[in-house]
This record gives sequence, C-alpha cells and structure tokens, in this order.
Amino acid sequence: MSKGKDIKPHIGIFGRRNYGKSSLINTLANQDIAIVSDIAGTTTDPVKKSMEIADLGPVILVDTAGIDDDSDLGQKRIKKSILQISQIDLAILVIIDSVFESYEEDLVQAFSEYGVPYLIVQNKIDLFPIDQEKSNALAARLQVPIIHFSCLKQTDISLLHQEINKMMPRNALHFNSLIGDIIKKDDVVLLVTPIDTEAPVGRMILPQVQLIRDVLDNHAVVVTLRETELEKYLKVMHPKPVLVVTDSQAFGFVDSIVPAEIPLSGFSVVLARQKGEFEAYLQGTPKLAELKEGDRVLLLESCTHHVSCDDIGQVKIPKWLDKYSNKNLEYEMVSGLESLKRPITDYALVIQCGGCVITQKQVKNRLRPAIEAGIPVTNYGLAIAFMHGIFDRATAPFRKNV
Repeated sequence: MSKGKDIKPHIGIFGRRNYGKSSLINTLANQDIAIVSDIAGTTTDPVKKSMEIADLGPVILVDTAGIDDDSDLGQKRIKKSILQISQIDLAILVIIDSVFESYEEDLVQAFSEYGVPYLIVQNKIDLFPIDQEKSNALAARLQVPIIHFSCLKQTDISLLHQEINKMMPRNALHFNSLIGDIIKKDDVVLLVTPIDTEAPVGRMILPQVQLIRDVLDNHAVVVTLRETELEKYLKVMHPKPVLVVTDSQAFGFVDSIVPAEIPLSGFSVVLARQKGEFEAYLQGTPKLAELKEGDRVLLLESCTHHVSCDDIGQVKIPKWLDKYSNKNLEYEMVSGLESLKRPITDYALVIQCGGCVITQKQVKNRLRPAIEAGIPVTNYGLAIAFMHGIFDRATAPFRKNV
C-alpha cells in the first residue's frame, strides 16, 4: 500500500538494522504488525499499517529497511526507505547507546531537505544504560526531543505519544475546505459528474465524493447529475447554483450549457487549489501554448488505477495536446510516487493529476524539483481547461483567493 492510497498522517520509522524499529512499530500499534527478528535486515520493503494514537487519531506507521545495509540489495532497499521521506509527515529516528554517526546524519539532512519534523527514540535502554550527558548534548545540538525507550519494558510510551502529538504538523491533521471560502450556508452547488469507463462500478470517484462532503460540511446544498441531464435541469433549477463543478473531460460541453453569469470550475481545479501549487499552476499552464517540436512532457499520475482505452492521463491529454500544439511531442508518465526515469530538466512541462488520493505535502514534494528547476507545472484540469479555451472561466472562482 502506498501513501497514495490513504491520506491519513504518515509517521516513518527510520534507523539502522536490528535497532528495534519493527518492535517500536508493534509497540505503538499494540499489535504484531511488523516482523521482529534478531537477524539484521529482516525488514526489506517499507511496511505500512493504520492505527490510532491517543488524542491524535488515525495515522499510518511506516516501517523502513535499515539504513546501514551496504550490500547491493541493501542499497536498493535503502533507496526505497529514503523515498518514504518525501511521503511522510513526521519521522522517528531510532538510535541505541547514543550512537549518532554518518548514517544518522544523512537521515537528518534528508528530513531537513523535505521539511519533515522528527524526534529521536533512543531504544533498547534495557540493554544499553542511558548516558545522560551524551544524550543531552545530542538533543541540544540537533534541537529535537530524545525519548529514552525500551520496547521490551514499554517505558515512556505515553511520553512518546505526547511528543508525536506535539510534533505532528497541524496541516497533516486538518485539511482546508475545498470551497468553503466561496460558498455560504444554504447555497446550492451543482456537480456535473459524467460516468465513463474510468468511473468505478456502483460508486462515485473520489474527487466527487470529497466535494459532496465538503459542501455538506459547509451546510450548503449539493445537487449531482450527469451531463446528459444538465441542460434540462438548469432550465427549472431554483435557486440557481452559486457554482457548477464538473469533470475536466466535460469542460467544453458543460461550458456551452452553463450561462456565463454562473461560475464554473472542475474537480481537478478545485483539488489543485487545495493540494497543489496553485500559483505555480496558474503561471505554468499558459506554457502549453509555447511547446516546441520534440519537447518532452511529464505526466504525474498519483494513483495506480487500471488504464482504460480512454485513460485521461495516458490517452486523452496527449491526444488533446498533440492537436492543440500541432507539434510532435514526447510523453512520459510516472504512476504512484516512484522516482523519475530521467532528470527533471529533460522535460519542457510537467502535468500533475488532481491528487485526490494523496496529501498536499506529497503533491508539493512531487512538484518541487520542477519548480526549483524553473520547469513549468500545471495539472490535468487546468491543462484541459486551457486547451479547450475556458482556462480563465475555470479558474475565475478562485483567483481572488489564491
């Protein structure tokens, strides 16, 4: 399970082999969810488990491979462990006997690069007596709390919970409302939701569900229909909606029906404002008109759904962009949260999906290399709106609130 499948706060457990990371996971979760062994290197790929922490709520614990495995296979495992840093909200660095050398220093540097807060658990104090002077000096140098702990005796578990609660970033626990700042109580929001081959049988797709819940949380009224019923319903609808939101793929059709005086946007645009780099999107999207012959375009698909014959990322956007640009472009797609196949500077443009299944932190970290390198970024919904000539209309409801 990747973090892309769950938007609860993620806590990564890092450290050397046989330092008790898996035991700590089991202690925190109060159940055996990670394999514990005296053999170093038992944990290979990251292992994830959902649990509840008192006063914090549901979280995902991520057990990672030891960072001191110098074998060829171990280096691949370490690479996967380091990749987790861009996907977590809080890190726990496990040490023993106040040993803090290059392995730990490298992890701390990675935490800093990704803006991940961390605390240190000095584990196995039942085997290694605490050197308080060394521990205090380390805490003072790093300016982070150090919890002395024994998984065997479960010492200070409440203190560890308290520190996790204290250090967890608030934005990892509370999501900003999708449209709460532009609607008010009793307003009507109309959602136009096409049912195509990518829609799961018997249920709505996640962005639609999230927006329905957001409207209800703001004590407004949500009306949902398919695009085939839109024109007829708008003629009799009272009161008129304060906002219409549709799927990106239906932008052109819905735009032709919804009167100009009614604000119109898309699910992907709404998510882009909540989770993505919206200002960077607004600046980067018009670069679609400046693509040159042979330019390489990177599409970032955060989930790993089944690819259909009319998949939005792999099929439709490249088809629309080829037609819009009238250029021979090259496309590459990276699904999930895997590493890129080539340097980010090899791409002329990055197009991120709506990000409905991942967190704001993940989207921002995914886009950060491109933004820092000056590569234009946009997202599915904004790109589609631009290519269909309704970019200004689709972003207008949110421009004043950027």
